[in-house]
This record gives sequence, structure tokens and C-alpha cells, in this order.
Amino acid sequence: MTAEKPIRDRIADLLSSDPYLHLHEKEIRRRFVAINELVAEIESTEGLDAFSQSYLRFGVHVQSDNSIRVLEWCPNAEALFLRGDFNQWSKTAHAFTKRDFGKWELELRPKTDGSPAIEHGSRLKLVVVTRDGQMVDRLSPWATYVVQPSKEEQKTFGALFEHVFWNPLEKHEFKHPKPQTPPSLRIYEAHIGIASNEYKVASYREFADNVVPRVAKQGYNALQLMAVMEHAYYASFGYQVTSFFAASSRYGTPEDLKYLVDTAHGAGIYVLLDVVHSHASKNVLDGLNRFDGTDGAFFHANGRGFHDLWDSRLFDYTQWEVLRFLVSNSRFWLKEYRFDGFRFDGVTSMLYHSHGISDAFSGDYNEYFGLNTDTDAFRYLQLANHVIHRFHPNATTIAEDVSGMPALCRPVEEGGGGFDLRLGMAIPDMWIKLLKHEKDEDWNIGNLIHTLTNRRWQERTVAYAESHDQALVGDKTLAFWLMDKEMYDFMSNMSPLTPIIDRGLALHKIIRLLTHALGGEAWLNFIGNEFGHPEWLDFPRQGNNDSYHHARRQWPLVDDQLLRYKFLNAFDAEMNLLENRFHWLSSGPAWVSTKHESDKVIVFERGGLVFAFNVNPNQSFADYRIGVQTAGVYRVVLDSDDALFGGHSRIEHKTRFFTSEEGWNGRRHSLLIYLPNRVALVLARESDLEIV
Repeated sequence: MTAEKPIRDRIADLLSSDPYLHLHEKEIRRRFVAINELVAEIESTEGLDAFSQSYLRFGVHVQSDNSIRVLEWCPNAEALFLRGDFNQWSKTAHAFTKRDFGKWELELRPKTDGSPAIEHGSRLKLVVVTRDGQMVDRLSPWATYVVQPSKEEQKTFGALFEHVFWNPLEKHEFKHPKPQTPPSLRIYEAHIGIASNEYKVASYREFADNVVPRVAKQGYNALQLMAVMEHAYYASFGYQVTSFFAASSRYGTPEDLKYLVDTAHGAGIYVLLDVVHSHASKNVLDGLNRFDGTDGAFFHANGRGFHDLWDSRLFDYTQWEVLRFLVSNSRFWLKEYRFDGFRFDGVTSMLYHSHGISDAFSGDYNEYFGLNTDTDAFRYLQLANHVIHRFHPNATTIAEDVSGMPALCRPVEEGGGGFDLRLGMAIPDMWIKLLKHEKDEDWNIGNLIHTLTNRRWQERTVAYAESHDQALVGDKTLAFWLMDKEMYDFMSNMSPLTPIIDRGLALHKIIRLLTHALGGEAWLNFIGNEFGHPEWLDFPRQGNNDSYHHARRQWPLVDDQLLRYKFLNAFDAEMNLLENRFHWLSSGPAWVSTKHESDKVIVFERGGLVFAFNVNPNQSFADYRIGVQTAGVYRVVLDSDDALFGGHSRIEHKTRFFTSEEGWNGRRHSLLIYLPNRVALVLARESDLEIV
């Protein structure tokens, strides 16, 4: 190990930002020493850059002279062979040579005509001879393309997927540069397969040509793509990964995915990928499970290697080759497909030996720095973030963590986890609880504001009112909770505006704007929810007779100008465009001046704007006094009651609001405004507007 620390110690900065962490300084420093020692060891043996790009060496690769080199790690194998179309599926014709540390190597000379011995599109399998003498078929963990064979082939080979060697003569050439990290992330979370209105699995190219323009028009500057890493079971939503380096073939080829990312970059859209490094599918024939014939290799071999709730395998983050595999996986997607960053799934499960199951996470710091914390997994996350940010400084990483672990989103140099943001997972749960169990007039405004603003200082949060979790079968989208069955009969402008639809449209806009403006430092929307997509999300499976009815997005609903979905869509776009203009997400926390329980009124300032919400179901307020810090003349710049958004146009937008010297609710000045019931208003100073 080198004497010099490869990561600069800035733990004092972390401790100064949160004095309560002083009680756990010893543990924070112990973790910091552990990640330093690991990085130093990697640097001194292989070099961090080479180690984290091991995908360039492992797996099947064509060399400059057209020979083929295959390198695999299969520690408990007695022998290893390669078979496939290239050798008429002979099990023993091409044997690997055993190397040190459980590695196996095979080199295939070019054909007599000088071409590679394995042709593009050829099918391949590894044959592992286990300790008990069995010869079993496996897919290379480093396979970059796996496809589902025909039913007849499945009967022959047994696997749901098989490795196809991808080495086309014509590869996609990226035309557009990567965009810079947006100062305010407005993320459009999407699943490729459901992105069509048709009863089918949509393709990468369909998404690029049809959905990316919608995303750009709606004012989103980032895509977050789900279920891209190959998964044998479509209904797993992509969270039971079988091939970590393979772009899912159900949507198209690797070149098609590159076209999608390139198209998004051409529209100025930053592209994030959902990665699942928290667990893996327990599939054997087309997954990593029992790769070398044992329960170990990539996973813990004992009970620690199984997730009972998810029925999946758990990685052993203490192993050198597991760290190589996972860290290389991140750099592979960043370099080969030019993704701009990641949302790490299942981080809470990784961080705790209990996997967060039944943990209350009360906020007691002992819950985060005690024996329940899996510091091996935490060290891996530190390593991954250190590598990503060192070699790809424009990249962004987001943690899906419900526990609220302190410093998870602080730099590794400070002893933190190294993530840039975490998901505000308590917010959508709150909205569902309110809509499911309480009447509007009973909403506790103080509790609502607390949930929206309760996040760690200097650790950025992605706010969202609903994501894919809330859309899944068994739950409902916000729009469906609000309007339910009346969406089938009364969403047309030709039908009466019923009280339920009127309330639903109004609250849908209020909930999303309130979350957008108050809940975090980034915003996330799940595909279709911008226009109030009805019903739930359910993938084809045995339980629904393999139906695609709920595994699609009904774009005609929002495109039909006779339907009221267009109003929600228009409000969503205007909300994003206003944020793009004033950048409230990157302007620091909001100052909440009013949270009136009986009036049901919320007022706060952020990004130079004044946000006023009246969630009262019945009462409107004339000459309602609200506090503002800066004097001036204010104008309405966003009005949820505008007819363009399906409202009742009760606000005169030409009205100019003049501040008085009377302070209010802790602010230096105040305004008198008309605030109708179930309406959200955003006001800006005239001096900040370009009046045409």
C-alpha cells in the first residue's frame, strides 16, 4: 500500500456542517481509512483507471490482428470451455488456460482469410466444469448483447437468454456532444418498453423519435431510463438483472440504444441510467447465480448472500473481482453508451445488514453508525462514486435511499458516500396517504410542509410527487386517486365538469407544483404522469394473461384536444419552463412564511419568486396578506386557475401587486392578493421580467 493517501481528507468540513456527527467521528474516520486503503491498493497494483475499465479486457474481445481473446473469472471451476456457432457447439474443442486468482484465458487465432474466428451475431456459451465434475452452460458475465431464443431453442438449451457476439462492421457514430450537467435537474423517468400506445414492447428507436421530442417540449432537461440492463423477466421492471453489461435486446440492438442517447443529447437532454448494483437475479442459466457451480463467486455463499424479500442474490463487496465487475460496469455505460450518470437502485438495502426491512429509521444517528450498517457495501458505494466523479466529472449519481443516512450525499473526501443527490422518497408516500385516507379540509398543513422540507442541509434531494412505484398495479397514479372512474366518462370538454374532475384537475396541479418548488433541489416525473395518465402500470404476466393493456402509455389522450388531459400537460410544461427561467431548484431552500392551518394556505419564497397555495376546498380569500422579503411591484407568472390549464380564470393577470412597508410573518414587506380556493399562484417582480 502507498504511504500517501490517494483521497484528500476533508472530514472537518463535514463535521462543521453537522455538529451532531462529532459523536460518530471515530466511525466516520474508520470508514474513510478503509476506502483510502482500498483505492491505494488498486492504484499500486493495477491502477484505478485500468481497474475500472476492466470491461475492455474481460469478456470476448477482437484484437488488432483479428485474433480473439476471452478472459473470465470463474474461481471454483475445474475447467472452462467456449462453445457456440463458431465450433458447431463442441463442448471441449476450445479450452481455457487457467491463470492466477481464478482467472481463465482463451485466445482464438484468426481464420485463414484473416477474419475473426467468431463472426458478428454468433451465439456463444461458456462451459464450466464444476468441482463435482458436472459440465454446465453459463453466459459470460461480461456479455454485451443477449437475446431471447425461440421456444424450440429454449427447450434445447434451457436458458431464457443466450449470448450473441456483438461486433458489427457499422457501429453508431455519436454526432452530438454530451451536455453539461444542468444547474437544475428536471428529470423525466421513463421505461422504454411501455413508451408506445400500442399493445407491444416499444423500441429504443421509437422512444428516440417519438418520446424524446415530447420530453424536450415539456421542459425536461434530463432522462432517467429504467430497465435497460438486461433482465430475463420483463415484469420485474428491470430490477432483477441477469446481464449487467447487456443493453436489453427486447427494445433493439446496442446501436439502437446509442442512437437514443445520441438523439437525447442532440436535444440538449442529459441522460441517466438506472443501475442495480444492490442485488442480482437468482437465475442460473442466464444470470450470475452459481456461475462457477457454487453459491459464492459474485455473492456471499451463506445466508448473507440471499435477499429473502426480493428472492435474489446479494453481492459480496469484499471481493476484489466483484468490485472490479461492478465499478467497471459503471464506466462501461458512461463510455460505451455515453450515459451522463446513474440512479443507483436499492441503496437502502445495501447500506444495512437488515436491508432496511422493518427498520423505523427514526433519525437517531446510532442507526446509521452502528453494527447494522454494512460498511463493506458503503465502501463499495464510496469507490463507485469516487471512480465516476474522478474520471467523469460531468456525471451525476443519485441514491435511492429511504433511510436518510447522514453524509450519503457528501463527497468521499469528507467521509461521505459520494452521491450528488438522493430521492425524496417520503414525499410521494405522503401524498398517497393524504389522498387515500384524508379529506382536503383535514390536511395538516404543518405536517405537509415538514415532509416537503425535511431534508439534510447541504445534501441535495430529488423531489417527486409520484414515480413508477406509485403507478404499479395495486396502487394508483395521483390522477387516478383523485378522479378514479370518472376519468372514463368526464375527461372530455364535451362532458360536464363534475365536482370530482374539477377537484382532481386542481389538486393535481397544486400537488405537483408544491412538490416541484418546495420538495428538493431537483424534480422527477414518471412518463405519462405529466398529463395525469389514468389507471395503473402492469406488465404482461401469467396473472393478467400476458396482457399489454396496462404496459403502455396512452399518448392519444393528451394529443386529443377535446380531452382535459391537455390542461395538465400544458401546466406541467409551463411549470418546467418557469423553473428553467428562474432556477428555483438550484437557488437554495425556500423560506416558508405562511402555513395557515384553518385557511389551508401556504406561502413561500424561492428563486426570487413568491409561491402562494390555497388548498382550501371551499373558501377563497380576497385581499389576503402575504409576506415578501423584497419590495417592488409583483405580477402573476403562473396561475393554476388559468383556462389554459383547465381552470376557471378567476385571476386577472394584468393586475400589478404593490408591496407595503408592513412586514408580515417574518418578512420585511407584504402584498394583498386574491387567492381563490384550490389555486396555486406564482408571482415575480416586474423588474425581473421582460415585459413585451
